Amino acid sequence: MRAHIFSGSLVAGMISVMLLSPVASAQTQTTSKANAQGGAELLWLGQAGFRIKSPNGKMILIDPWITGGPKTPPIYKNDLAAIGPIDLLLVTHAHVDHLGDAPALAKMNNTKLYGPADMVTPLVTLGILPADLGHRFNKTGRVTPLLGIKVTAVQAEHSSLLVWKNPATDKMESHPAGEPMGYIIELENGFKIWHMGDTGLFSDMKFIAEHYKPDLVLIPIGGNFTMAPDDAAYALRTWVKPKMVIPMHYNSNPLTKGTLAEFQEAMKGSSIKIIPMTEGQTVQL
Repeated sequence: MRAHIFSGSLVAGMISVMLLSPVASAQTQTTSKANAQGGAELLWLGQAGFRIKSPNGKMILIDPWITGGPKTPPIYKNDLAAIGPIDLLLVTHAHVDHLGDAPALAKMNNTKLYGPADMVTPLVTLGILPADLGHRFNKTGRVTPLLGIKVTAVQAEHSSLLVWKNPATDKMESHPAGEPMGYIIELENGFKIWHMGDTGLFSDMKFIAEHYKPDLVLIPIGGNFTMAPDDAAYALRTWVKPKMVIPMHYNSNPLTKGTLAEFQEAMKGSSIKIIPMTEGQTVQL
């Protein structure tokens, strides 16, 4: 633990990448191009945090470590409201760089926080999250939180612990927070994104890929807490074999030393399309 969202047949060559200034307005980061193409749009907020605009314009937010994220674009870091209305909020596990600002955003948007059952429970019992804003589910569980959008929880090989400052004692407390998960997010047009969450190698990555057939994988490469670049490349080349991949969970913690260059080197010769991103950048899918 750290200190404390075009069709499924879309080919990689149809992606256009637009680099946006972190200080640009939130409105300019949501372009009309995605709507015109009928595709989706993905914004990297740093670490494992992404905002996905679905083909029908629904906003999906995953692992929003915003105010505490060292690489979060200033427009969002200084004003959570700049992220815009959120239709679906997903958290993979309770570590602070994933849970982050999710409870605050759930309350701000009156939007349910979907996450591992035994993570949502302590959030509610400790008074961090209102009971009506938490949805508990678990691995292989599937939900349809929005019309045409399906989310399936899948395995992640990691841990989960909630660290919370008790207002009554002003002391930090550690609380068990269930098991971590990844998510298969199927959009209205059938395009599937696998957000792996934090994970190490596990052989059932092959089963998950064969069964759910993700088009795009968001994969951690930083090492120490997750796969390093070479292990991430091994998983992709040997088991997962998606059309495209976006590396994440690196470049924001001195303990996660894996780099994009190392990942690209380990992926040499593969036909999988690597989409390198910088924090605050948006891609059209």
